[in-house]
Amino acid sequence: MSPYAAGRRSVHRSVAAGVPLALVAALAVAGTAVGAPSGEARVTGSATLGDIPLGTFSNALLPGTVGDDRGVDLGGIGSDIYPAGRKGEFWTVTDRGPNGQIKVAGEKRRTFPVPGFDPAIVKIRVSGGTVKVLDAIPITTSSGRPVTGLSNQKGRDEAPYSYDAKTPLSYNPNGLDTEGIVRAEDGSFWLVDEYGPSLIHVSARGKILTRYVPKGLGLTGADYRVVEALPAVLLHRKINRGFEGLAQLPGGDLVMAVQSPLSLPDTDAGEASLTTRLLRFSTKKQAVTAEYAYRFDPVNVVDPSEDDTSELKISSVVAVGRDRLLVEERTDKAARLQVVKLTRGADILGDKWDDDTTSPSLEQLDDPAASGVPVLRKRLVVDLGTVKGVPGKIEGVARVDHDTLALINDNDFGMTDGPEAFDAQGRLVDSGIETTVTYVRLPRGI
Repeated sequence: MSPYAAGRRSVHRSVAAGVPLALVAALAVAGTAVGAPSGEARVTGSATLGDIPLGTFSNALLPGTVGDDRGVDLGGIGSDIYPAGRKGEFWTVTDRGPNGQIKVAGEKRRTFPVPGFDPAIVKIRVSGGTVKVLDAIPITTSSGRPVTGLSNQKGRDEAPYSYDAKTPLSYNPNGLDTEGIVRAEDGSFWLVDEYGPSLIHVSARGKILTRYVPKGLGLTGADYRVVEALPAVLLHRKINRGFEGLAQLPGGDLVMAVQSPLSLPDTDAGEASLTTRLLRFSTKKQAVTAEYAYRFDPVNVVDPSEDDTSELKISSVVAVGRDRLLVEERTDKAARLQVVKLTRGADILGDKWDDDTTSPSLEQLDDPAASGVPVLRKRLVVDLGTVKGVPGKIEGVARVDHDTLALINDNDFGMTDGPEAFDAQGRLVDSGIETTVTYVRLPRGI
C-alpha cells in the first residue's frame, strides 16, 4: 500500500519549455540479475518508479479533474516506451487509467475507479535504480479538455461502471485507451488506441490533431477531428484488444499491431486463432498502404504454463531496420521477441482477407500459408521468459543500442480484478506490483 495513503506528501514540480509540468519521484528499488552464463541474454539493470499519488499527478496537469483517487498511485505508464534522445531517457504513455472487472449477477462489469483520470504522455529518466518522472503531457481535445479513458460507444465498447461496479458511468466519444507511442521529427506524437482501434496524431503539447479510425465506425460527438481511414475489417477487433503496438520506420511510415486476432466471423474463431494483423500507415498520404498477416507461436511455446490460446497478444513492435520489426508475442507471464521483414510480397491489403464475408476467414485458417496467405516469416531473437529478472506483463520494448533493450511492464496502477480490489472505505488494496524499467543485453544483438 502506498505510504502516501494516510498522509499525502507534496510532489516537487518544475516547468519545462512547451511542457505543462514535470513531476519527480525519488523512491528507488534497484536490482540486477547476476550469474547468467556467457552467451545468454541477461538483465544488466533495473529501476523502479516511486509512489506518486494519482490525484496529485492528474490535478497538477489538469486542475480539478480527479476529486478522489481512492489511494491509487501513478502507474500504467508501461503501455509503451520510446527513446527520448538522451541516455536513460524515454517517452512512455499511460493506458486509460485504473480499471478492473467485477462480476455482478454473472456479468463481468468494467470498472473505472478514477473516471476523471486523463491519459498522459510521460517522459522518464532511468537513473541508477530509480525511474524519475521528468515531464508529463495530458492528452486533450481540440478545445483543451481531457479526453478521459472512458469507453466510446454503447453496444461496441464495454459499459463503464464505478469502482464497485454498482453505478453506471457515461460513455465518452473522446475517450482513449492509449497504448503504443512514437515521437515524430517535428516533436508531435503518434499513439495507438484499443477502442477504435485507432491511430492518433497528437501535438507536442498533447492536443489531438487527428484520430484515424476504421471505415464505418461512425464515431460521433468527439471534440477533435476523426477520419475513417483504416480498413473496415478492423471493426471486428476483440473487445479491449485493438491496437497495442506501434513502430516508426526510418522513412517515417508507421506500423500498427492488432493485439489479438480479429473476431472473424465470431468471437469463438478469434479466441482460437493464431493469426493477427499488422498495418503500415503513411503519415504523408494519411492512409494505410500495406497490411500483413502475422502468425503467433502456439501459446504453450510462448508460455509453457499457459494452455489458453486467447491469452496470446502482441504488445510492442519496434523498428530495427528499414523494413524490419522486432515483435513481442506475450502472455501476462512470458514473452518472446521475434524479428520480421515487411516485404511487398507479403502485403494483403485489399485482398479477400479484408472482406468480412470471406469464408473461411483469415483467422479461421489452421495453416494460412498453405491457403496462399503470405504470412510474415520470423526469427526468434530472445525468449524473455527464460531471462532471470524480467518482470511479467511486459508491454513496452525500446532499442537502446545494437545489443541492449529497455523493457517496461504495465503494473495496472496496482489494481486487481474483483470486489477485493478496494477496502470497505473504497481505498485501493494495492497489488504491490511496481512499474519497472529493465535493461536486457543480447549477446548476439538484433
